[in-house]
Amino acid sequence: MRTSTVQIFKTARRLLTGAHASHELAREMQQLNMQRPLIVTDRGVSEAGIIDTIKEQLQQAGITELEIFAAINAEPEMAVVKACRQLFVEKSCDGIVAIGGGSAMDTGKAVAVYAGDDRPLVELFGEEQVRPRRYPLICMPTTAGTGSEVTNISILADTAAQLKKGIVSNELLPDVAIVAPELTLSCPPSVTAASGIDALVHAVESYLSNFATALTQPYSLAAVRKIKASLVRAYEDPECMLAREEMATASLMAGLAFGNAGVGAVHALAYPLGGRYHLSHGLSNAMMFVPVMRWNQSSCPEQFVELAKAFGAPDSIQTMAAGDFVIAQIKELCEAVNIPSTLRTFDIPESELPELAVAASGVTRLLRNNPRELSLNDIEAIYREAY
Repeated sequence: MRTSTVQIFKTARRLLTGAHASHELAREMQQLNMQRPLIVTDRGVSEAGIIDTIKEQLQQAGITELEIFAAINAEPEMAVVKACRQLFVEKSCDGIVAIGGGSAMDTGKAVAVYAGDDRPLVELFGEEQVRPRRYPLICMPTTAGTGSEVTNISILADTAAQLKKGIVSNELLPDVAIVAPELTLSCPPSVTAASGIDALVHAVESYLSNFATALTQPYSLAAVRKIKASLVRAYEDPECMLAREEMATASLMAGLAFGNAGVGAVHALAYPLGGRYHLSHGLSNAMMFVPVMRWNQSSCPEQFVELAKAFGAPDSIQTMAAGDFVIAQIKELCEAVNIPSTLRTFDIPESELPELAVAASGVTRLLRNNPRELSLNDIEAIYREAY
């Protein structure tokens, strides 16, 4: 853990949590003078009836002029962001409400900063390349996983380059984040599983990050404990509101942690998998989780002791055993929610692993957070372990 004189904790400007928090949307919109919103969502959320319920609530509050963009793919793409922006401009919308998983929220966040900017979208990629946001933004997650509602990052797929690229700016932090567990009840088991493991990756990587702080690490460990206790229950009993609420809180905590401490090599190695083979973000992370942790455990053994305790190990656990305990717990959770364990499951050619390593080695924004420095050869070796 690195120390600095000044530490800044970033999150949404206003945060609402708990059961039925979604009922506060109209009031929050009115506080932001949002009367003609563009609701950014995906087909699954729309077909589940969530948007119809929200439309009814808004209409009862007098907000009747709204547009809906539901053409979000499994992974947010640059072309989709451009199409969403075009609808926003054409319909003279005055704010964005992103409702869905990470793809919908990342798309909504990108459009919120892109709608008032006439530059090509590609010029927004990188750190602090955007201009001041002109339109209000509200994010409401329907999965317990990405934490995008409280982070300053939007990850988009560049299909032409077969890469994922990030827009990183505090302008992406929503004005309001509403984390309402009732919105996750319609989440299919497979999405509950992948998004839950995604949240666990956020919690673990943020705890091990070179930029973790005394403020972020308690959130990381609390998220690990909640996911360990609740993910399988939410997966096996989707209607269990208690498990859904615990997972929503865990995802939020992990988002608060990694939004400030960052994530590491798991994410860096997952990005090319999503960009090239269109694996979901949660699955991509799950594939790389155990192999990267095997490489990391020797570089920060004391941190693995605390992680092991969060996973349920006794306080007496020894340093040498902690890393193996954590890895065993991760494998057990992934197996319990039927997450595949190898890259070959997805018909990824072994011959392409060197190319994946080259692509991942370029994700220096994330690799610099990782507790162990990884060479190109190391990265390729990790991919081979995952294969």
